[in-house]
Amino acid sequence: MAKISIIQGPNLNLLGTREPHIYGHFTLHGIHEQLKNVFGSAHQLEFFQSNHEGALVDAIHRVQDQDGLIINAAAYTHGSYAIRDAIAAVGKPAIEVHVTNVFAREAFRHESVIAPVCIGQITGFGGYGYELAMLALLEHLA
Repeated sequence: MAKISIIQGPNLNLLGTREPHIYGHFTLHGIHEQLKNVFGSAHQLEFFQSNHEGALVDAIHRVQDQDGLIINAAAYTHGSYAIRDAIAAVGKPAIEVHVTNVFAREAFRHESVIAPVCIGQITGFGGYGYELAMLALLEHLA
């Protein structure tokens, strides 16, 4: 049984109502419920969302006693060296997820400061990207 944290950054609590023409109609709760349905019987999942950078750093620090993490740092992806350093510091495998294809959007979204400390990045598959990330992380752990 793997212990995995799914950490969600700013504004992801608004999925379903936030710019649905960009982000779709699925909700963060729906994504988490789907992950529980697919992976929850075999693995321990912990979910965390915050709009505050320091709270996200604290959540990453708590991953030290877990097997890995999946993170959608949202806008912090492009400029939070604190989140990047926290991922590097805990030394656990991390996968970066984005619900939209960040490379098809504004140029400032094309660079991730956290990607170099993650084992991979999944972008553009909506809520399903989290399932893909779980599969990839579990394969990596095996």
